[in-house]
Amino acid sequence: MSNDHLNRRDFLKLGAVAGAALAVSTVPAQAFAAPSRISLNECIEMTPVAMAEVSAPVSASWRSIKLAAAEIRNPTIRNRVEAILDNPAPTVTKGLGRSDKKSIYKELTTQGFLLDVKENDFLPPVKDGSKASQPFYSAPGSGYQSHHSYPGGLATHTDLNVRVSMALYDGYRGVYDYLLDRDVVIAAQILHDLHKPWVFQWNTNGESRTELTIGGTGEHHTLSIAETIVRGLPAEVCVAQACAHNHPRTPKDEASVVGWIQAASILAGVDPVKRGLLENGGKTLPLPRRQEGFVTHLGDHDWVLTVPAAQWIIPIMKKIALRDYGISESDLKNKPFNQFRNYVFSQATIMSLYETYATRGEVELTRTVHSIVTPA
Repeated sequence: MSNDHLNRRDFLKLGAVAGAALAVSTVPAQAFAAPSRISLNECIEMTPVAMAEVSAPVSASWRSIKLAAAEIRNPTIRNRVEAILDNPAPTVTKGLGRSDKKSIYKELTTQGFLLDVKENDFLPPVKDGSKASQPFYSAPGSGYQSHHSYPGGLATHTDLNVRVSMALYDGYRGVYDYLLDRDVVIAAQILHDLHKPWVFQWNTNGESRTELTIGGTGEHHTLSIAETIVRGLPAEVCVAQACAHNHPRTPKDEASVVGWIQAASILAGVDPVKRGLLENGGKTLPLPRRQEGFVTHLGDHDWVLTVPAAQWIIPIMKKIALRDYGISESDLKNKPFNQFRNYVFSQATIMSLYETYATRGEVELTRTVHSIVTPA
């Protein structure tokens, strides 16, 4: 086989799944092909969507997410979850004029949900509230120096979280002999980061947009809850989704979740008590508290390992870039390195690369990187 292509061992290592594209109706038929080794110049010219579409791991995760959504039995929930996956548009912004946005900004600020956020910076850029800024499958999983920070990272992150949540569901069934609401578990975890495609839009220099905060957590969380409210998902799904970043174990913890629901309700223009999102009085989640929220929270703990793994592997990628690809020190903060790491991470994932480094050392990590992008 030519040196311009991945050998069989590298191809399998990257997690290719034959025929995965056939199950993904929202991606062109030619997408998700086995990747060829490319040059640095080709990396620099590639779009995030193109990187995601030739990634075997992203292909497999996107297919897995779609199949999980298809398992939702309630047709209303299933149809709305699938609609969001197909078009994660910020419909929460539809019909919002300048005065409406100003009013929402003022209320969120008055309620203490917005701190040190300028009015002009409030809400990520949006051209059309009916169209997604990018496909779900091309968005990163977090901020640019954090977990899954590559095209397709949201898909691999969500896929892992759904698998963990379903394992917890099965564990409760097997050990305690009762059934949680499986539809809620699946839907809440799939949707927990639905607005990362909007929040983490890709910049021309290869980095993703810097996230602001709402209610003391990343803005994607509150914006995602607001979107599920606007899209008409049941209260049980919205509440479980809100628990992804915290849980109602203590009054202090529950207050955080209540705050995110309150902020999301302001954005969505609804009364959270009347919508069944909060208990009468608005101080707690609906009583008695449901376990699906705890499962969603526990299922979203992929970040415990993936954040440090990213922070440990990125410096080594810089070392390889300087040594083997002719990338200068000044370009480590610019498009040449950003595109290089984006492509390598999208094809092999940060986690697989870190495991290679942890178990087989820098030499094997370097060989793997060379098999993806031709060294200078």
